[in-house]
Amino acid sequence: MLKRVISGTVITAVAVIVLFVGDWLLGLTLLVLSLIAFHELNRAMDKAEELKTNPLEFIGMIAIILYYCLLFIGDHFSFSYAALLFPLFALVLMVFLAVYVLTYPRFNSNQVMSTFFDFIYGPIMLSFVYLTRNLEHGLYFVWLIFIGSWICDTCAYAVGSSIGKHKLAPVLSPKKSIEGSIGGILGSMVVGFLYGHFLIQQLIDIPYTGVLFAIISGVAAIISQIGDLAASGIKRNQNIKDYGKLIPGHGGVMDRFDSVIFTAPLVYSLLLVWMLF
Repeated sequence: MLKRVISGTVITAVAVIVLFVGDWLLGLTLLVLSLIAFHELNRAMDKAEELKTNPLEFIGMIAIILYYCLLFIGDHFSFSYAALLFPLFALVLMVFLAVYVLTYPRFNSNQVMSTFFDFIYGPIMLSFVYLTRNLEHGLYFVWLIFIGSWICDTCAYAVGSSIGKHKLAPVLSPKKSIEGSIGGILGSMVVGFLYGHFLIQQLIDIPYTGVLFAIISGVAAIISQIGDLAASGIKRNQNIKDYGKLIPGHGGVMDRFDSVIFTAPLVYSLLLVWMLF
């Protein structure tokens, strides 16, 4: 527990600095985290004995680097995000399939599909932290991703360990309770409201900021728990305890950022919808 608290404190402090600075520092940090997450997912899937020299993983890592480079360039030269995203997805899939065909029968189709899934699941979804930070007023909005994930985790643990009696997902995650889940959602909504009403509303002219942030934080808290359970489900399917050992007391990048991976694209999407009106 001490290791978990210390490493959690360090991660939070680093996250505050990186998110505040943004720009290239945030992009580079997310790139490194994405490469590690992709590697962890590949190891978890245990697709082949020769993973150390697996060309699918190597190509995936090159694609991740290319994606973040295009993302950074596009943001600074006003390229359309969708214009670079979807063609890249198609290109990566085609390259994976080309390797599958040219090296047949070294890999099976499940390996190709799971590697493409690994490319989307961790790296691409994490990149929405960068996209959210680069929105107008993104410096203030990006914290909603972590209010909906890390604050939810903390509140859910506190409430669940205190009064949790009814299991949320007894087979998938026996320690999680319905009471803890509700506590996490309400805790995120309260923190989101306080953050929006007492801090952000004083800095930018957005009506009902507290209510807006409470709603986004609450929805994000719901989806963050699904992200947490989804990552746990993969670990159970693959019979592993943690994705990695990089972060003492937490495991790997996928263990610590499993909920952020889900909240980031959701918060970004909700903010875009709100901006339309």
